[in-house]
Amino acid sequence: MSDIIESLTLFSKRFNVDLANCFPPLDGAENRVIEAMKYSVMNGGKRLRPYLVCECAKMYGVPYETAFPAAASLEMLHSYSLIHDDLPSMDNDDLRRGKPTCHKQFDEATAILAGDGLLTYAFDYLSTALVIRPEIRLTLIQLLADAAGAFGGMVSGQTLDLYAASDGNPQHDEAIISRLETMKTGRLLRYACEAGAVLGQAPQNERQTIISYSRKIGQAFQIADDILDKEGDPKLVGKTLHKDDSQNKFTFVSYYGVEKARNLAQNLIAEAIAEIQSLPHPTDNLQALAQYIINRSF
Repeated sequence: MSDIIESLTLFSKRFNVDLANCFPPLDGAENRVIEAMKYSVMNGGKRLRPYLVCECAKMYGVPYETAFPAAASLEMLHSYSLIHDDLPSMDNDDLRRGKPTCHKQFDEATAILAGDGLLTYAFDYLSTALVIRPEIRLTLIQLLADAAGAFGGMVSGQTLDLYAASDGNPQHDEAIISRLETMKTGRLLRYACEAGAVLGQAPQNERQTIISYSRKIGQAFQIADDILDKEGDPKLVGKTLHKDDSQNKFTFVSYYGVEKARNLAQNLIAEAIAEIQSLPHPTDNLQALAQYIINRSF
């Protein structure tokens, strides 16, 4: 476990330096939104998604420098989603990663604009900074838009998170939880892994294996988050806990209970590791990352 933490730490240090350079200041009052964008995107975080982009690309000989724009644009888009998720009209959170959320550090209007700015900048940066064959760049743009959007992507997942309600049918509830995770948490984790495969021009069968791995770690990641909301240490998690219960949200824990959900996550990780081990490439870091996902404390 210490090896993957060291790998993530070293990656994050390098990635954060490069990411910060993507946000040059502007002259005038409009710089406020740039400050808010940079505050949110640089506000800590595990950098799991960009790490997955670069690790999956590295399996196919793609260097960090080539993969960085895809990883950075994903982190921009992910940060936009967190800004909007924390807004009073959504989850109404005051803390993110142990620091004031964007609308608390600045104000609600600036936070909305910062989220909009990060979303649009993600596609601008992906389309201009990624030095690779145009057809690969276009594929990544399309995949990211699909993962983030309203037709089965992250926007759909957030909508389901806000408005889905139980009809008393356990099978329906289980289906809703699975759909919610697939669209909200799972889609960006899938994109992270698939983007690395696309960058590396992986054979279709290997790309599908990587996608399958991503889906299993995505579900396990969400289960771990649900468990942390229930019994995590607020000082380590860095955000308000027990909100799922207070807002009567559908979660793996609310449906299965903590122990059954934990067992499900462990089974998913075992399956994910078996999937990625089947590839004819070094996958030690991806295997260790899968295990880290369910053992983390934040």
